Amino acid sequence: MNDTRPTAIFLMGPTAAGKTDLAITLHDEVGAELISVDSTMVYRGLDVGSAKPSAEELARAPHRLIDIRDPADPYSAAEFRHDARHQMRMICDAGSVPLLVGGTMLYFNRLQQGVANLPEAQPQLRAELNAQAEQYGLAALHDELSRVDPVSAKRIHPNDPQRLMRALEVFRHSGRTLTELWQQQQTEPFPWRVLPIGLAPADRGLLHERIAQRFDSMLEAGLLEEVAALKRRDDLHPYLPAMKSVGYRQAWQYLDGKIDKQRFRQDALTATRQLAKRQLTWMRSWPDLTWIDPTQANVRQQVAKLVRKHSS
Repeated sequence: MNDTRPTAIFLMGPTAAGKTDLAITLHDEVGAELISVDSTMVYRGLDVGSAKPSAEELARAPHRLIDIRDPADPYSAAEFRHDARHQMRMICDAGSVPLLVGGTMLYFNRLQQGVANLPEAQPQLRAELNAQAEQYGLAALHDELSRVDPVSAKRIHPNDPQRLMRALEVFRHSGRTLTELWQQQQTEPFPWRVLPIGLAPADRGLLHERIAQRFDSMLEAGLLEEVAALKRRDDLHPYLPAMKSVGYRQAWQYLDGKIDKQRFRQDALTATRQLAKRQLTWMRSWPDLTWIDPTQANVRQQVAKLVRKHSS
């Protein structure tokens, strides 16, 4: 039986893999309409540190779900799922193919797999968890999660504060674990036929070089000035999800005088490499993923051909 669902392209990859350039090429060559899958690019004013496409790039190939939220107002994976599906339907209704591009693997997962019926955010509990993280470290929180919800603890990296605190917040508020709530989730068929593409250099050393080069370019482009402007706002603080993003968290610490400039650069690079490692781990578990090495010859033509074949 033929699959009559419309096509959607998922272009995922670790940070600095070249996803934006390839997505713009696919927009030009196959007419795909782009939706950003990036938990930092959703925030206005977080431009340099998120490697947000330039104004010229956005004029050439508009990306939906960029600059849709103030950094003082957290944005969740559930909200992304709702917004992305709405945009995908609009693109398909107009006769085009949605291409979702980014590196926030949780967003890709929640979009396709659904979200559990979780309780709303609890600001007081989150503040308590932030205070405990400051005093005892994230490892202590991860140990607590391992005791109450070992399945979630195995899935959530000890250095992933947002997901770690959310899992504990849900348990402390409801007395039920994320694992329990997910098991009760009714799954439904995804309305699109997905072509998942993973963009990543085969050489991990090359990826680390690209990460370092891009971070130094961010510094030259004004990353510290961008974060200094954000710090001057009365409604922003370092515990907000936007400000805990890789690069922004370390820049805030440097501007607060907690680390020197050399340590700032090293911490930011280490955190970015750890992020890339987690992204690659997610990708390895993604079903039917087509791996593409961006260093290969004619990679753009290769991916465009793959998209045309899947969309026909």
